[in-house]
Amino acid sequence: MRNAHSRDFFAWCLSCCFAGIALATSAQAQPPGQNPDANAPVAVPPDTSGQTQAPVPVPPDKAAQLQPVGDYQPQPASETRNSFWGIEKTSEDDDWTRHFRIGAMVGLNISANFSSKGTLNISGNNAAQGNFDDGYVHPSGNGSFTSDFGYDSASQYNTSLHRLLMHQATSFTPIGTSGGEESGSVFPGFDMAYGGNLWNWGHTRIGWDLGFGLLPISITDNQSVSGNVNRNIYAFDISGIDAFIPAQPGYRGGPGGSVSIPSAPVATAGIPATDQVPGNITGSHTLDVMLYTVRLGPSFYWDLNDYLGLSASAGPAVGIVSGNYHFNETITAGGISTSNRGQIDGTDIVYGGYVNAMLMYHVVENGDLYLGVQYMPLGNASINGGGRQGQLNLGGQVYVSVGINWPF
Repeated sequence: MRNAHSRDFFAWCLSCCFAGIALATSAQAQPPGQNPDANAPVAVPPDTSGQTQAPVPVPPDKAAQLQPVGDYQPQPASETRNSFWGIEKTSEDDDWTRHFRIGAMVGLNISANFSSKGTLNISGNNAAQGNFDDGYVHPSGNGSFTSDFGYDSASQYNTSLHRLLMHQATSFTPIGTSGGEESGSVFPGFDMAYGGNLWNWGHTRIGWDLGFGLLPISITDNQSVSGNVNRNIYAFDISGIDAFIPAQPGYRGGPGGSVSIPSAPVATAGIPATDQVPGNITGSHTLDVMLYTVRLGPSFYWDLNDYLGLSASAGPAVGIVSGNYHFNETITAGGISTSNRGQIDGTDIVYGGYVNAMLMYHVVENGDLYLGVQYMPLGNASINGGGRQGQLNLGGQVYVSVGINWPF
């Protein structure tokens, strides 16, 4: 009996097991698209994760059952967003992807060096027209004699040779290398920029910025330089008026005067045609130039709140310095002084970089006021000629700017 009951219990359990397998098999075989009977097993579609499946046709009467539920929205294509960095490309339909700003600026920390080396030419007086450093002898149209002459001192008279001497400084040789640095003050100028946004990165906009600056610069230096003055010497025959010349130092005659001398100088033995005497140069030297700057680099913009924004950019920069070097000097030698004026024109190109930061205040939707600070180290620009040089030092220039920004 015990064995018979065990066999019956085992047979009953095996029957239940086979019945469950049969039901599971019939449920798996049911097509996924079929609408199951309320009492029938629910069809379970195969796992498609990691696999690409062809779309299953949906009958028209079943389309309503497959519509999105709630606030579900289609996601943007993956090509518009870098999923790793979170950088989203700016859409062409977005507003405020470009900007233009214009304003005033001041340049700070700009200086200049003025130096002279070698022999400096002196324009001075024109001896060919009868003008000298210590007098004049102008032809008056009365033949070979003229009454239109004058001289400064009795020391110009050579008693033994009966000659009146005139001098003309032609060049100046400094002792060693002379020079000095002069710091500029504040230089007002003009600044503008144009740029755009390319990507959005959280609250940051990443783009580019192209800027242009215009800055007039004028720096003046006053210095005294010692050296040697080279002169030409001209001798005029005054044999007939020996007693008159020593008695009238500082005499200034004119056309139609009662005293005349030969209008042309004469070579005289014992009187050299040139000489060299110690002297010095005093006066002003001015570097008067225009600085044009162009810069281009990436830009970053952050909206701090509804009213304030912060912008930063950095990159390479190039500058063009164009203008002239003025000098207004007085040369003194042997007790004789003469003036020397002139200018040297020149243009130089310098290279460097820039870092710019600006704080913007949103006045209206499409208008901002900005305050900016810019550091733009460039090379040194030089204008030189005739032994003189003016060097503009741009290695540490700083700009402060204020103006209006228009996003569009």
